[in-house]
Order: sequence, then structure tokens, then C-alpha cells
Amino acid sequence: MFYQPKNGHGLPHNPFNAVITPRPIAWISTRGPDGRDNLAPYSFFNGVAYDPPQVMFASTSGKSDRNLGKDSLDNIDKTGVFCIHIVAEDMMDAMNATSGAYARDVDEFTHAGLDRVACELIECARLPAAPAALECKLTQITRLPGEENLVCFGEVVGVHLRDDCLVDGIFDVTRFRPLARLGYRDYTVVKDVFSLTRPGE
Repeated sequence: MFYQPKNGHGLPHNPFNAVITPRPIAWISTRGPDGRDNLAPYSFFNGVAYDPPQVMFASTSGKSDRNLGKDSLDNIDKTGVFCIHIVAEDMMDAMNATSGAYARDVDEFTHAGLDRVACELIECARLPAAPAALECKLTQITRLPGEENLVCFGEVVGVHLRDDCLVDGIFDVTRFRPLARLGYRDYTVVKDVFSLTRPGE
């Protein structure tokens, strides 16, 4: 099968997200200028540089009462900071509970029954139960073709690693089994790990 996206795919559901898989999930906490905390998952997410460490996530929809994208991006644009959490398998239901299109005054931490603590370097809440959290400072927000397609880049200025996930100095993902996004409504969990050596190493 071949199709041009501009002409449609002719399938019951768009296969695009099912092709680019698995995708890590950024569970992003932000705080608005009014002091309200927000927490939401994004699956267009990845690391993009080592030195300094940098990450990106994309927002592909907006809300009519926000200046930029949804709550997360609007808060980041106004405050310049955000915290990304890695989602463990046992946090799946809580993560899903925070994915709704809630009103601005809804606190997703409270809604999902999640504990929070203060970040170390930025004015933002953090999930202490997450296996890893990245405190980030905004570097740029870039608009892509399309009505609501925006990419947010940030520099990682602080890294939290849960102690039980460190084994002999290695951050062991099998200790918490990260959740990843597939296509449609599908997810997967990282259970198996193997190593490969590059040619010449």
C-alpha cells in the first residue's frame, strides 16, 4: 500500500502513529503564573542533544481560551520552565487520568491522586514516585505547518533518578518498565533489554 497523506489513507483509522512506534511518553508538569499546577502526558517526545542535554515535545491541539496550545504549553510560554517525568508501568492509570481535556482550574495531581513535591531548581511541582524526572528551562517554541502544531525545546538543568532504579551505577529500565505509546489507543511496556556493539567499538 502507498498513500499520500494529503489525499487520505482510505483506512478505518489513521496509521501514522502506528508507524512511528514505540514513542516515549513525557508526563509534563507545569505551573501557571497564577500558581496552579498542571500535569499532562505527551507522546511526541524525545531527547535531542547531549551537551547541554536537551529535550523536545510537540503539542498538536489547542484550547480556545489559551494563548498558545493547551495548558502545558501556555504555562511554559509564560513561565519558561517545565518538568518531564518518565511513566512507569504502575503509573499507567494515573497517567491516563491526567490526559483529559479538563478546565483550567482542574488540578490533575489531585484528580489522579498523585503526591507532589517541589522541584529543586525551577518553580514547578514534581512527582516523587516517577522513576526519573527532568527539570527543564525553555529554550524555544517553534510553530510547525498546521493550525495547532507546536514544538517546545528545553534544556535539562536538573535530573532526578529514583534510587531503586539504579543498579551498579546503571539506570535500569527493567526496574520500572517504562510505558510507551503506539498507534490508535494502544500502548506497550519495555520488558526486555539487550545490547549491541557498534562496528569499531
